[in-house]
Amino acid sequence: MEILHRHGPCSQNKAFPAPSLSEILSQDQAWVESIQARIDPNSNTNKNKLANLNSKLNNFDDKKANLPVQSGRSLGSGNYIVTVGLGTPKRTLSLMFDTGSDLTWTQCQPCAGSCYKQQEPIFNPLTSSSYKNVSCNSAECSQLSSATGNSPGCSTKTCVYGIQYGDQSFSVGFFSRDKLTLSAADVFPSFLFGCGQNNQGLFGNTAGLLGLGRNALSIVSQTARKYGKYFSYCLPSTSSKTGHLTLGKSRALARVNFTPLDRSQGTAFYFIDIVSISVGGRQLPIRQSVFQTAGGIIDSGTVITRLPPAAYSAMSAAFRKLMSKYPMARAYSILDTCYDLSGYTSVSIPTISFTFGGNVKLDLDPTGILVAVAKSRLCLAFAGNRDASSVAIYGNTQQKTFEVVYDVGAGKVGFAAAGCK
Repeated sequence: MEILHRHGPCSQNKAFPAPSLSEILSQDQAWVESIQARIDPNSNTNKNKLANLNSKLNNFDDKKANLPVQSGRSLGSGNYIVTVGLGTPKRTLSLMFDTGSDLTWTQCQPCAGSCYKQQEPIFNPLTSSSYKNVSCNSAECSQLSSATGNSPGCSTKTCVYGIQYGDQSFSVGFFSRDKLTLSAADVFPSFLFGCGQNNQGLFGNTAGLLGLGRNALSIVSQTARKYGKYFSYCLPSTSSKTGHLTLGKSRALARVNFTPLDRSQGTAFYFIDIVSISVGGRQLPIRQSVFQTAGGIIDSGTVITRLPPAAYSAMSAAFRKLMSKYPMARAYSILDTCYDLSGYTSVSIPTISFTFGGNVKLDLDPTGILVAVAKSRLCLAFAGNRDASSVAIYGNTQQKTFEVVYDVGAGKVGFAAAGCK
């Protein structure tokens, strides 16, 4: 499947304005907070999220399904999309894909609460001859607790799912089955997904989300008989180019270097061990305990990599020292190491490398080091977490151009340079 940036020239999303980088970073922070809350179930953020979502689940009633669609917030997204087919006959849907989520869901007609604007027509289950609801007392319904972090609800014997993210955006609806079509040869007749009747928030103008997590309800697990819990993707260097998402063995297998997943942290996310960071060819003096305190994950849905405060401080200081000949600019949103390069026709920037467990070293593409916030104003594309107890997140900006390979069955994630441009 082709990977497109949602607001690139290859996207069909012409009717909706592209978000500003400030909006993307604000949304990214909310996304990160939702991840932190899921990892720390005792946090106040998570308690508030559960209370709000339980209220929506308890109030869900399919008798409200005749209400007209109401547009929710139409936010942009710093994430990437793939196109899939759902139903019989097939309806094409553009879904944001995310390795930090398990449940795949899409907006469904008729909305029982609100639906945000999306680029394709909202999926109507009544027009699909292969659509079925999942019952409340089924084993599949009970799996929603681990996939979403929330207990499922029940409406007239139909299982109701609910999932909520860091800025209180959410999707609530019927848990369902229908035919998923990835290509003419890749068809799954009884795919489990959420048919969202009440949706609002940070999903841009996509039709929903494709969950590439490790749970039994993720697309990775549901297609395991064919693909063996193996997938890979490559995110393009710019929004004008395309990448790919491949389910099954990667074409780059021979040149992939694998780092083991940290199984001690559970299976909610893809936990990896950050061993060291180098700037300008020199390893930063960061104690290993800094990375071990809260651990780290790789996530395709997070835009900017988040580091423990001590690690980010060391990186920023080293980067500033090597960039001292260039004038600094004011901070931009969560990015605080910025430069005014308006007087320069060429710029030399320090290399940045990450070393993961298994001695896997990645030299970042330049597009993963600096991000342009204005025409001649660029910022270091990293941010520090608020405290040392928050998990580090290796985000999608730093993954650009690499073939990132997930061998979920074997418990490892691999990287190959130059997977796409």
